[in-house]
Amino acid sequence: MAKEHVIVEAAGRELRVSSPGKVFFPERGLTKLDLVNYYLECEQAVVRHLRDRPTVMKRWVDGVDGEPFFQKRVPATAPDWLQTATVAFPSGRHARELVPNDAAHLVWGVNLGVIDWNPWPVRRSDLDHPDELRVDLDPGPGVPFAEVREVSLEVRAVLEEHGLLGFPKTSGSRGMHIYVRIEPRHSFEEVRRAALALARDVERRMPGRATSRWWKEEREGVFIDYNQNARDRTIASAYSVRAVPDARVSCPLEWDEVADVDPAELTMETVPGRLRQRGDPSAAIDERHHGLDSLLELAARDEREGLGDAPWPPHFRKQKGEPPRVQPSRARGAGKGQA
Repeated sequence: MAKEHVIVEAAGRELRVSSPGKVFFPERGLTKLDLVNYYLECEQAVVRHLRDRPTVMKRWVDGVDGEPFFQKRVPATAPDWLQTATVAFPSGRHARELVPNDAAHLVWGVNLGVIDWNPWPVRRSDLDHPDELRVDLDPGPGVPFAEVREVSLEVRAVLEEHGLLGFPKTSGSRGMHIYVRIEPRHSFEEVRRAALALARDVERRMPGRATSRWWKEEREGVFIDYNQNARDRTIASAYSVRAVPDARVSCPLEWDEVADVDPAELTMETVPGRLRQRGDPSAAIDERHHGLDSLLELAARDEREGLGDAPWPPHFRKQKGEPPRVQPSRARGAGKGQA
């Protein structure tokens, strides 16, 4: 017996969606086909943040109750109309990744179990120079979302002092993201350095509530993850449905919404209506690109005052000037043992 399927039209193509009734979000009873229809309805807003970006596929073939896996390489059996880009990782390896430039790409990915989209901060025309600075606000255990909102507003203030326009969105989980379109002339290392300087400045202004500390044992409040700007790190894009029980969406906001936003209200079931009624708060994100010179000057000042580099993610090679990659408590314990 043939497996159940439906044919969906997207971007002028007919795509086969297998097992359309498979439940992806049991708490809400939402199916694979519901997810397909969400991305079809929100295509313009979704693709705005994915266009020409190599994108990692995080596949949830059994829905949110299953175990996901990352697929960085487009399979050789993929249809020849799929758009791709070949990226280089810090390890020196390469991969041909999906570039989801229209609704047909979205449907093709969802059929494989993709729920959220995780693009690089570069365009395929220049894979070594990001056009996006990403501020990822990650609250520690027990930190209320109200504190995330407060830190977001302080990030906005710092960005504006440096002449940068940020676009906020919920993460679709417990945090917030703020994106800044930048001129594609800075290396990944420079963008990360600028993000670290930004994080440290917010930390100075909000001690105990915001932190740039990499090691979890040293963090207080909301962690500003500067390392999300390192090469090959990705974040769920705007309008991605997240793999959480209530199908929340990583939803762009107007700045005047940030102080009162409730992420639980922004879901796969409510965001399409919000888009129809209010439009996309991030619609103008590509109209203005910024340089990072001012933030890099702040980084240079920090360095002159003794603040060097901060730890990199563990899969990166040890970087010049990077502090030891060992938890501070372990380092202290080792020092006592040698005393």
